[in-house]
Parts: sequence; C-alpha cells; structure tokens
Amino acid sequence: MKKVLLYRLLQFPLVLAVIYLLTFLLIWVAPGSPFASESRAMNPEALQQLAQRFNADSSWRFLTYYPVRIVTEFDFGPSMVKRGFSVKELIFSGLPISMTLGLAALGIAVVVGMLVGTLSAVKRDGILDYAGMTLTLFGISVPAFVTGAVLVLIFVAWLEWFPIGQWGSIKDIILPAIALSLAPMAYIVRLQRVSMLDVLGADYVRTARAKGLSKSRVVIKHCLRNAFLPVLSYLGPAAATTLTGSFVVEQVFSIQGGLGRHFVEAVTGRDQTMVLGLVLVYSTILLAMNLLVDVLYTVVDPRIDLEKKGA
Repeated sequence: MKKVLLYRLLQFPLVLAVIYLLTFLLIWVAPGSPFASESRAMNPEALQQLAQRFNADSSWRFLTYYPVRIVTEFDFGPSMVKRGFSVKELIFSGLPISMTLGLAALGIAVVVGMLVGTLSAVKRDGILDYAGMTLTLFGISVPAFVTGAVLVLIFVAWLEWFPIGQWGSIKDIILPAIALSLAPMAYIVRLQRVSMLDVLGADYVRTARAKGLSKSRVVIKHCLRNAFLPVLSYLGPAAATTLTGSFVVEQVFSIQGGLGRHFVEAVTGRDQTMVLGLVLVYSTILLAMNLLVDVLYTVVDPRIDLEKKGA
C-alpha cells in the first residue's frame, strides 16, 4: 500500500505539469486580450506595458515564469482582469463555497442513488424498479442548468419556499445541491442496481437465505458491501462531475462568492492566470479524490491488493 501511495503521489507533479501545459496552449491561442477594453481603445504602448507587467508579452516568458512561482511560493500571480486581487486570494475565498456545494451534491447522489438502486434490484420489475429507471433516464438526459432553472421556477418563484442568491444556511444549499446531484445519482442508481442483481444471484446469498435469514438482513449484511464496489470506483468521476458542474449551477442560482462566477468571468475575460489557477486547483482535488477512492477499495474489500501485479 505504501509503495502504491508513494508512486501515485510522485505522479501528481507530472500529471499537473501536462494539465498546465495543455491549459496554457488552449487559453494562449484563444482570440482577444485580457487587457483590451471593448468600450474604448487602448494605446498599444499601454497594452505592451500591461503585458510586460503580467509577464504575458511572450508565450515562453509566461510559460516559464508562473510555474516557478507556483512551485516555490504557491502563488498563481495576480488576476489580469480583477486588478488588485491575486489569483490565490480569489480562489481560496470561493473554494469553500464550491466545495461545500459539490460535496453536498455528491453526498445526496451516493445516498439516494444507492438506496434507489438497491430497491430497484430487490423489487425487480416492480413499481420501484420502474421509478428508479425513470429517475435514471431523467438524470442522464437533462443537464444540471435545466434542472436548476426548473427548481428555481417551482420552488423559488411559485412556491417561494427557498431563497436565491444567498449563501450561509442549509436552505441555500438544498436546491443547487439537488440540481447538481441528479447526473451522478442516475449513474449510481444504474451501477448499484446491476451490481446488486449480480450479488443477489451469488451462491453465498442463496446459502444465507437457505439458513433462514430474512431477505432484508441478507441484503443489508451480505450484499451491500460487495455491491458498493462499482459505485466506489465511480466516485472519482462523480467528484469531477459535481465539482466542475458547480460552476454552472452557481450561475443559475446566483450564488455569490463561489468559484463559478470567477471561472465564467475568467474565461469570458480571458484572464489567463485565473484560468490556470482554477484548473490546477481543481485538478489537484480530483487527483486526490481518485487516490482516496483507490485507498477506500482496500478498506471496503480487504481482498484487493493494490501492490499486486495487474491490480
């Protein structure tokens, strides 16, 4: 286990370096300038001075300057659009909001997805099974921003049960977390249902039933743990879905202070340092989540050996 953890941790810098390079290439070739204003034309000399100030006057200088600062000082540099603010300051002021929303959505997706998937398998071809498959189809087909808009229309505009554009209480989290959780929840329902059906047909389950154990006891005590493994493997991609999807959901629910607004403004304003900083921070979180999932594999099923060849 220790060798695998050390090996994966040593891979982090290489993976992040590749992500940094690809992100830099994409934002550098994009048209427009973070220093130009659409309302009024700027003097070319002033634009050149601004570019030199942010080390953006040449691609090579920009590419080599900021990685050194990130590694040595953990500093992503100043924001090119929001003058007077550093990228690190903006990111770490909004990261708790986006992380809270993403983790809440992931928690809802796992709990509800496992419950619905398990009930669909146990009550196969019944009403609960068809309801679960309908939820799955809806969650996969409808984007989070559409679901969010519908929730705002019903529960905010019509019923007035929830506020919008606020942050600080549980009520402010419920609707955006639900909108963000439907896509990963749908996949978890399908994974849990298929896995549970496979486990329910295993020999040890039939043996437990033959010994007189009730069906509910067999499902809870013997089936859930083994059926959870495919869901556990999906938690890494699910974390990516919820954390990056929170950008759009924050815009739909007008959540102030989160990273969603910063990311949208950085992309539209071509704020290169902000985009790079956000991508690297989120990439680090996702790499850590995938590593955590691998570790949890050995906790849920001790038979799995990560150091074994082919594992």
